Amino acid sequence: MALSHVPDRKDVPAKERWNAQSVYTTPEDWQRAFDSVQAQLADVSAYQGKLATNANTLADFFDLQERILTELQKLRVYSTMEYNTDALNKDAANRNSRIRTLNARAAEAFSFAEPELLELGVDTLRAWQQENARLSHIGHFVDALALLAPHTRSAEVEALLGAVAAPFGTATSAHGVLANTDFEFGDALDANEKPFAISQGTIGTLLSSPDRALRKSAFERYADVHLDAQHGLATILSAGVQQNVFMARARRYESALEASLKKDNLPLSVFYQLIDTFKANLPTWHRYWQAKKRLLNVDTFHPYDVHAPLTLNPPVVSFEQSVDWLTEALAPLGKPYTDALRRGALQDGWVDRAINKGKRMGAFSTGSKGTHPFIMMSYSDDMSGMSTLAHELGHSLHSYFAWQTQPFMYSNYSLFVAEVASNFNQAMLRAYLFEQNKQRDFQLALIQEAMANFYRYFFIMPTLARFELEIHERVERGESVSADSLNTLMRDLFAEGYGDGVRMDDARVGITWAQFHTHLYSQFYVYQYATGISGAHALANGILNGQPDAAEKYLNFLKAGGSTYPLDALQNAGVDLRTPHAVEETFSVLSGLVDKLESFL
Repeated sequence: MALSHVPDRKDVPAKERWNAQSVYTTPEDWQRAFDSVQAQLADVSAYQGKLATNANTLADFFDLQERILTELQKLRVYSTMEYNTDALNKDAANRNSRIRTLNARAAEAFSFAEPELLELGVDTLRAWQQENARLSHIGHFVDALALLAPHTRSAEVEALLGAVAAPFGTATSAHGVLANTDFEFGDALDANEKPFAISQGTIGTLLSSPDRALRKSAFERYADVHLDAQHGLATILSAGVQQNVFMARARRYESALEASLKKDNLPLSVFYQLIDTFKANLPTWHRYWQAKKRLLNVDTFHPYDVHAPLTLNPPVVSFEQSVDWLTEALAPLGKPYTDALRRGALQDGWVDRAINKGKRMGAFSTGSKGTHPFIMMSYSDDMSGMSTLAHELGHSLHSYFAWQTQPFMYSNYSLFVAEVASNFNQAMLRAYLFEQNKQRDFQLALIQEAMANFYRYFFIMPTLARFELEIHERVERGESVSADSLNTLMRDLFAEGYGDGVRMDDARVGITWAQFHTHLYSQFYVYQYATGISGAHALANGILNGQPDAAEKYLNFLKAGGSTYPLDALQNAGVDLRTPHAVEETFSVLSGLVDKLESFL
């Protein structure tokens, strides 16, 4: 689709939209479900002070909690599906706001449970698990409860912390509203001064255009709009960080980083060794900038050249072709996996792939137990679109198998393992295509796809992780966070990563943090992109190298959902992220891609 015109949502063909009607047929059905959940929340208080009565009472409480939260998740899925694909839809925005409030009310309503269960005692809970079949699945839940016992407050304090969930969500929502609704980016101009509309859905394609003037114009215009709002955005981000620090201290953690990792039983060393390994391997990135500069035949390599195509004759990759290639590449996982992938992508309406006004930036997989997994993306007919689809289908198939296998309590998996399944799909697809087509332009386009993904996961995200750690530590020390300090920190981190091979644009590179409103409010999420891609390549290599039972172990990893701690789930699948080995191994994969590129010079 020509990027000179971005259609309204109402003009998007049905086949390019996801099947929101499979969740609720109409907004009126959503409203009826909303009212039902709201009414059922009143029933929760009947269990307050009663959970220690007997095992059957506890099982009844868990049943009620599951009924409410299952429907609540469906309500959230539907509201976010509408809002994220059309932020200009006021009714969708209203539903999205209301569901945040209802989520907070639910958190407050159930807040008495964990303190009561801890008072009842882990030993009693484990005994009831053995005695009552309705509680037979709660083993890991009890383990996690014991782990977090030192950080669980009284019922009164827990209720208060639950009540602040909605107002604390305003930081990320405010940043998102500005980025997706209020910002007007205007047009980027190509070498012939032809205008191309800039939106959150088109900026990635514009930055990867072969027209250098268009890339430069899009990069500068997109950054400048964020710079114009830098002080307001910095205030919003500062509020988000302060909220993280407040919640960590309220729960008696030493730091916001510890608060983020402890719930998944992750040692701090996992975070720090990732950062150390990344810094030690920056010369690989410096080598890549030099190689790309030579291939592009430019005197000076600028930030807007990072996504420049390596070939002017890339393959056109339709949505349907992407699905076919993925099916072939993932055949080692068996027909249950590939059949679900094809059915979801081509028949059941999992994927919203349109480009339209009001659609938020990026791509994500959503859904809940009781719905399809859904994917929001802006598909482009190239290897970038193919790669994004592969990535998000990895998330969706992870959810699909976890929801089929696990009870509601364990249906959602940790963010730490989420990026493994997504990058696994990309690694398998890339290995398959490198062998299938040796033609120069195809290989260069595939290297471009791979490096774009590595740039995001193994360069941008570790850099943002370093940024996130520093700004949290500054707030924890009582220091202020301003636009100037954020921009300077971001610029310095990028300068270290770019080295001498990239001509810095200090202001526009410095404002990069403001362009990640979906990430920097998910407390210490971004480092997990790098650990995720590392785990993914280690597991994919096992299957590609024919290790016995590697495919079966991977499928069991998907099915595990949240029934075990993430490091244990990965170790059962064949990779140990307690050590830096997988990260180092994946940097070797990155180095091999640079070797491939240099062979074409």
